[in-house]
Formats: sequence, structure tokens, C-alpha cells
Amino acid sequence: MSDHPLARSWAALRTDSRTALIPYLTAGYPTWEVSLAALRAAAEVSDIIEVGVPFSDPLADGPTIQRSTFEALRQGMTLPRTLALIAEAHLERPVVVFSYLNPILRYGVERFLRDAASIGVAGLLLTDLPAGADPAVEAAVGGSPIDLIRLVAPTTRAERLRAAVQGAGGFIYLVARLGVTGASTALAADLPGSVARLREATALPIAVGFGISTADQARTVARIADGVVVGSALVDVLGSGGVDGAGRFLRGLREAVDTVEAVR
Repeated sequence: MSDHPLARSWAALRTDSRTALIPYLTAGYPTWEVSLAALRAAAEVSDIIEVGVPFSDPLADGPTIQRSTFEALRQGMTLPRTLALIAEAHLERPVVVFSYLNPILRYGVERFLRDAASIGVAGLLLTDLPAGADPAVEAAVGGSPIDLIRLVAPTTRAERLRAAVQGAGGFIYLVARLGVTGASTALAADLPGSVARLREATALPIAVGFGISTADQARTVARIADGVVVGSALVDVLGSGGVDGAGRFLRGLREAVDTVEAVR
């Protein structure tokens, strides 16, 4: 078994025939204190945690994540403060930093990788960095202890998938539907086909996100994928119902996901 935190988590999930629950939370939203408490509450019921770095131009995000991002920025949240938040949370779950490329470049790629690894960050997902777009950044992440998580669209042609996942580690994040992030009333009709095509291109676990907002949707995704990612719906609940509401929401998803024997 690999010593890498993400590899250990996936191995344990496979042993227990469980599907990963992967919540996304925007760092610093709605406040530092609430964000810290929400991360700790999420760690109680999840397997991997995604922490979003607030960015001033979040083009891939829908209204919910944009609102949370702008509120966090208004309160002074930055990439350095995001790392400080993760360090203070002491999460006993692998953490994936979810960011646009620009904040990482401003911070310094090598510096970020060194500082993030020192606090136990396990993975990095760069929303606007498709495979091959910046070989220097990709090589730097590949040479670090941090896995580069690839984001794959459901419309990626079968013949392009192997190139799209090149250099990936940890797991592959498959977008459940086209468009920006945000809760949705329905999943893409061909989602099972997208997962099947992706499995032919990679042996890495596949987590599905974008639009998952109900227990039924989480259960449906758990039948075909290795992990279920929930972001906008959770951020919405955190904003309206606080940490207690977010905890109840995640426990409901956990129960739904655990009713399904994990994909092997």
C-alpha cells in the first residue's frame, strides 16, 4: 500500500466496500471561525475534504460558490490564510486544495507545494489547468508529495481521455454535467457512460461532482463511481443553517452513500 494519504484512504474504502464522501467548502466562508468549525464537522463524516481558495475571477463556479468566494475575499481571505486555516483545523482526513492557477502562481508554485505539503495537504486540483496547458507547473506538482487531481468533462471524447488524465494522481474528478458549479435537479443522462469511458482510460478512483444536491443523487452516483463530491449545496446549507445545518446535511448524504456497496 502506498504511503500517500489519498492512496491509503481509497485502499481503506475498497476494503470496506464503501464509497467516498467528499465535501467542498470555501475557505473563510462565511467567516473564519464558522469555516474552521465547518471543516471540522465535515471531517467527522467524510473521507476526503476539498478546500476552495477564494479567487476574484471564479469563471468555472456558479452563483453559490461565487457568492461564498466574494464574501471570503471581502473578509480578507487569501491563499496564505487558506493554508493557515487548514493547518489550524488539524483535519484527520486527506485535504485537497481546490484553486484556480493564478493564486498559486502569485504565491509561487514551489513555495506553495512546500508549504502545503508541510501541513499535510494531499492533493491539488487546479480548475483552469487542463493536461498539457503548463508543463512546468505540472512537472513541479508531479515532483512533489502532492497529487495533481485532474478535472474531466463528460463530453471528453474517448480517444482524448488518456491525454486528459495524463500526470494525474489521487483520483479523477469527473464533472457530472456541463456548465458551472451549482446544485441541480437532475444528473446528466449519460453519466454512467461517462464513468465507464473514463475507467477505460485510468486505473485511478473516479469521484463525480458538480450539481449533486440531494441524498437520492448521491446514492445514484455512489452506484457507479468511487466518490461523491458535494459543494454548492453544502455551501448553501452552511450559509443558511450554519455548522449544525451543514452537519445534518452531510450526515444525510453519508447515510445515502453508505446504502450502496462501493464500486470495485
